[in-house]
Amino acid sequence: MGDGSVIPKFSNMKAFLGIVAGAGASYGIYKLFSGTSFRKNKKSAFNESNGPKLPHGGMVLQPGSLLAKVSGLDVVRVGESQAVPDDVESSDIISKSPESLEPQHLKMLLSLLQNTPNPSERVQILITLGNTAAFTVNQNLIYELGGIHIIAGFLSDPVPEVRVQTLNALNNLSMNLRNQEQLKVYLAKVLELIEMSPVNSDLQMAALRLLTNLSVTDNHHHLLKGSVTLLLSLLVVSNQVLQIQVLKVLVNLSSDPDMMDDIVQAQVRLTQLNACTGCRPK
Repeated sequence: MGDGSVIPKFSNMKAFLGIVAGAGASYGIYKLFSGTSFRKNKKSAFNESNGPKLPHGGMVLQPGSLLAKVSGLDVVRVGESQAVPDDVESSDIISKSPESLEPQHLKMLLSLLQNTPNPSERVQILITLGNTAAFTVNQNLIYELGGIHIIAGFLSDPVPEVRVQTLNALNNLSMNLRNQEQLKVYLAKVLELIEMSPVNSDLQMAALRLLTNLSVTDNHHHLLKGSVTLLLSLLVVSNQVLQIQVLKVLVNLSSDPDMMDDIVQAQVRLTQLNACTGCRPK
């Protein structure tokens, strides 16, 4: 890149900061919530981790099944002990915390996910896989078992909660850069879910969290060029919580100088569209 392009790029950066400021109080709200400052290098990129979640209740599990044994496990931190339910017999499973589950256990969970016709069970399995994917060792195991493509296949599930938990599991898996190489092929589907889901829904939030992780590095920014107008539009129509998540994605994108022209041009298109709202043809 020649020296002559430096001044325009800085001008574009100033323009983008004006865009964010023009989005209203969202930026200030984000600063209040996060307590952190934006920096113009890639170290300031946002990433999202759901962290461990406990499985939802209300589902009857078959006694002795792998799902019953594994999904009931608490995700433990280093130094914490793992409670062992009295009715679980497979000590080789229940004595392990989720980060040390063996490949055959994850393989069986992935098989269950593919074969169960029950949406509630799919939700439960996805939550369990999402819990285990909070740990690097399991991120690698799921990758090696082809689990990313299996899980991502449920992005099109007809049940909204299944799609939400699919996004949550993929979100934890996306904390691994190698996994992102497989996840990038689903970016178009994630953007579709953001666009087609009800505004401020759990689906939109889960999809934006995944998008935040996938935009931490500039490896896949070129695949998001067409999404900037959508993201800017969400700043206008969404609530404060969703606006904060959108801003995280935009800040990640703005750390890439090659994205600044697209951000500025998207703002121009959006401004023109808003200016024509309600216009009638002569």
